Parts: sequence; C-alpha cells; structure tokens
Amino acid sequence: MPVRGLLAAAALAAFALSGPAAAQTKIGLGISGWTGFAPLTLADKAGIFAKNGLDVSIKKIPQKDRHLAIASGDIQCAATTVETWVVWNAAGIATKQIFQLDKSYGADGMVVRNDLKSIADLKGKTVAASAPGTAPYFTLAWFLRKNGLSVKDVNVVNMEPGPAAQAFIAGQNDAAMTYEPYLSSVRDKPEAGKIIATTLDYPMIMDTVGCTPKFLEENPKAAKALADSYFEALDMIAKEQAKAYEIMGADVKQTGDQFGASAKYLRWQDKAANQKFFADEIFRFSEEAAAVLLEVGIIKSKPDIKTLVDDRFIK
Repeated sequence: MPVRGLLAAAALAAFALSGPAAAQTKIGLGISGWTGFAPLTLADKAGIFAKNGLDVSIKKIPQKDRHLAIASGDIQCAATTVETWVVWNAAGIATKQIFQLDKSYGADGMVVRNDLKSIADLKGKTVAASAPGTAPYFTLAWFLRKNGLSVKDVNVVNMEPGPAAQAFIAGQNDAAMTYEPYLSSVRDKPEAGKIIATTLDYPMIMDTVGCTPKFLEENPKAAKALADSYFEALDMIAKEQAKAYEIMGADVKQTGDQFGASAKYLRWQDKAANQKFFADEIFRFSEEAAAVLLEVGIIKSKPDIKTLVDDRFIK
C-alpha cells in the first residue's frame, strides 16, 4: 500500500478509536476524601469509567455543599451517607440512591479528652462537628441520643472532619466528630485524647451513590455503567490490592500501607451485598434516621422513603 494509503488507514483507525471516547456520557460526581469513596477514585484513575463509556469528573465538595452542587447542575450524582439523602429530599433536592458503597466498621467516631469517661460526660462540653445535615453532625446526634443526651446538651462548633481532628490534636475543643483517614491521626496521638465510640459501637454510617431523577431517566445506561464500574473497582482491589491501595491512597496523600490501615475500618459492598441492602435494610434504617432528623430539627417533614431509591442498576 502506498504511504498515503497507509496514512489514511492509520487516520481512519485513530478516528475509530476516538469514536467511543467522544461518545462517552459526562457525569459530574461529588465526593469527599472519605476512605469509603475511594473505589470511585480508583475507577477513575485506573480507566474503568472510561472503559465503560463514562467521562466522570470527580469533584471534591464538602458534604454540607454537595446538594447545592446538585441543585445548580454542577454535578448530577454524588456519594454520601444514607440519611443525607433524606435531608436533601426533604429540602426539595430530588435525588435517588442507585448503589451502596460501604458500611463503616469503626471508621467514623467521636474523640474526647482523656479525662472524659463516657459520652454522657459531654454535657455542657464543646464538640467539633460538621454542619447540621452532614454525616458527622448526624453521627453526633445519634451517639448522644443513645446516651440520654441531645445536641442541645453540648456546644457544637462546626468544623469539617479533617480540621476537626487537627484542632483536637492541637488541644482545641473537648471532643470532635471525624472519620478515616483523619480518625487514625488521633489514634496515633493518645496523649491528645481517645476514641470513645465508633460505628462498631453504634452501626449507623452507610454510604451510597445517588443521582438526580432527570439524569437517571435520560441516561439509564450510564447509571448502570457507573454502578458496574464501582463493582469492577472492587474486583481490582481484590486482585491487585497493593496497586489499588497506592492509587487510592495517593488521592488523599497517603501511602498504600497508610490507606490500607484506614480501609480496615470499613467494608465495601459488592453486588450481592447491594441487592440485600436495597431489598429491605435501606428502608428500615432510613425510617429510623428520619425520626432522629426530625427530632433534632434537621428536617421539618419526612419525605416518602420509598422514592429515595432506584435499584434498577444493581440487578
């Protein structure tokens, strides 16, 4: 074949390869640096999203602002805790959960000064926690409620989980609500204080990915690809753990070993676990969570819990 013909053939081949990439569905996905969300980062960095026809733009957005990004159209999907979807929908931000990411097994917790013997001792004390409507604030309300107190019995200083842990280590506040990888920074500084309770004591932190109803109706194949990509990321973690931990750790400025240490405090949920969770547990937990949210004034009315889930994409 003449050189010109070879060049033309090469150009056609390049065009054919570029075709699927050009046709990829764009998704803005809001997350935070929470260890449980890391398989989404892995799916991005390892090319799993792209392979499955997705052009995912992962945006690190504080949980307190994530629903605003959804409302503005800046993102179409997000990762957050199950009860947060109750809050967002109660506030008029229509969203549906489509797959579960993780369950916390000690990765979320409360740290207190060493002289405090129980959570009940926090009455009148100052606790650092994210703003109302976030997982750390909800965790605080849940822990206090289980110990005969409410958020009205403590002084809450609004700080995000990372700064809350740093401030606690520096000697500020009597207690703080935080999660991995920041919780481990307190584990490493026993002189600063102690972890008095985690989700091993009070299992109530579970994360899911959800999207707007409009996005799901217009892009059902992309939503399925998003869920499938997460499950493929879990397969990669199982088969190439060291490599996967390095990739996920780098995103939060940790080594692979440090990331692994954080990850042992949670359980990522595979497809079978997802199907079981979406069959019943998500509804039971959401009902109890809504009761707590109403009690502390985070929501004024309870949304229809059944409408907060779309399980088509985990079949």
